[in-house]
Amino acid sequence: MEKIKENSFVKKVGFNRIVLFFVMILMYAFFCVATGGSFWGFSRILNLLNYAYFLGFLSLGVTFVIATGGIDFSIGPVMFCCALISGYCLTSYGIPMPVCLMISILVGIIFGIFNGYLVAYWSVPPFIVSMASMNIARGVASVFTKTQSVSWPQSSAEAGWYRNFIKIGNIPVGLFIFLLMAVICAMVLNNTKMGRYILSLGSNKEAVRLSGVNVKKWEMLAYVICGLLVGIAAIFFVSAYTTVQPGYGDQYNNEAIAGCVMGGTSMAGGLASISGTVIGVFIIALLQEGILALGFTKDYQLIITGIIVIVAVYCDVIARRRKN
Repeated sequence: MEKIKENSFVKKVGFNRIVLFFVMILMYAFFCVATGGSFWGFSRILNLLNYAYFLGFLSLGVTFVIATGGIDFSIGPVMFCCALISGYCLTSYGIPMPVCLMISILVGIIFGIFNGYLVAYWSVPPFIVSMASMNIARGVASVFTKTQSVSWPQSSAEAGWYRNFIKIGNIPVGLFIFLLMAVICAMVLNNTKMGRYILSLGSNKEAVRLSGVNVKKWEMLAYVICGLLVGIAAIFFVSAYTTVQPGYGDQYNNEAIAGCVMGGTSMAGGLASISGTVIGVFIIALLQEGILALGFTKDYQLIITGIIVIVAVYCDVIARRRKN
């Protein structure tokens, strides 16, 4: 095992990410066999991808926050808030579609600024901030839409061109957009000053502050990036599922964080892997679609996702103990 880990290719790619990739392949093979081959269907794969897109953007965003040593449990409700407010502007006020899509992103950024400012400048614990932000997002969405659900246009004739973001014909365009965004996030996190500071905050915030770095600015920026990606996630959610109801979104918090942590991002901060997050997201989406294909309810996926989070965090704790 040690010889494999010392291999130059394995070192470059990452042993954990390689293992995670093979786990994903084995899971897919298992569901194909367990469902009698029906899981091979192209429609099933498209359903899996539709789920992975918005969940992937949520996971990419929260990766930046967790890298600082923080957490954000509001990403699911905020995503629904973005979708509800922008959708209501479209259906009730007749605001043009491009403007509504920008409103979705803007609402996400506003929540990111709100969360980041309270955490970085007021030193409010991230857990408390995200819990408060979760309730605010639910309330704002319900008040703005008068507790009504919002249905986005389905056909091109009804301004449904935004659906091209996830699929054109049988081509899963959303996959390429998501992977492109993942590459951009990886470059930002690993090859820019901002990324280095964000990771350093998670490793030793006080040491970074004493070195003269404006830690408050960079910590807040991590939450703003998260808000931006949550706003984009809302666009991909409505592109796939059309109808949005107030009061929902909580279930996606754990799934996004599970994909992130499973991929190698440490809950203690200072260590993050965008490529690992991508693989983790596809595993969560595969798990969701596979469980439904086997005839079980989504409740089973929630149980398994919770177990995955516990195991992933425990492995991270053990790895840090060995390193120390």
